[in-house]
Amino acid sequence: MAQLKNVIKDNYNMMLLNDFLRKEIKESGFHKVEVSKTPTGTKITLYVTRPGIVIGRKGVGIKQLTEKVETDFGFKNPQISVEEVPKAELSPSVMCNRLAAHIERGTAFRRATMWTLNQIMEAGAMGVQITISGKLRGDRSAFEKHTQGILPRAGNYAKDIVSEDVTHVRVAMGLIGIKIRIASKEKVVPEFELKGLPEHKLKTEDEKIKQEIIAKTESEQIKIEGEKMKTLVTLEEEEQELK
Repeated sequence: MAQLKNVIKDNYNMMLLNDFLRKEIKESGFHKVEVSKTPTGTKITLYVTRPGIVIGRKGVGIKQLTEKVETDFGFKNPQISVEEVPKAELSPSVMCNRLAAHIERGTAFRRATMWTLNQIMEAGAMGVQITISGKLRGDRSAFEKHTQGILPRAGNYAKDIVSEDVTHVRVAMGLIGIKIRIASKEKVVPEFELKGLPEHKLKTEDEKIKQEIIAKTESEQIKIEGEKMKTLVTLEEEEQELK
């Protein structure tokens, strides 16, 4: 019974730590955290898309974060290290936060969802599924599920290559839930051969350099995407044109 209580306590603390880091270092593009106990203390590894924001100038940021984690969560001698996530678009946590931010800024949920779906697939995902639920259009709750590419649904194979995350955003109508599941090509075992994957239009290096604007924080990235998103044509707009 004591072991069971310790497992429940550790899982609960990990949930609280995830929620804390999601808010505390959201500008760095928080992906996940790993915690392991060592003979000298606790090793905490943060996976983010912008490590420089977490570390701060001369290490001030990571020092302050270490003090907060030690005080609020009681970790013994925490030692925080930061690892960079190469592709933010393949992280369910990062994309959940970005989609939530777009909806919170007033972007239509369907436009924001389709934009996020396209960004994930263009980054090289094998498949993606976005589920959004809540009071999307009126007083009654509803949900929509959008899928693209190949996404295994069951078995150990699905668990190995599919990662997911859930977040919530509060709007005027109430609370909206967002769940994103991403299947990664890199995790596919060699004996499986992928066929029939959708090929996205590739841009030349010159076009990428001209169009790419490097954002320093997640807030800047969301603003840039918000402007680009205005060019996306939704099903509602196509229906209005046909009437």
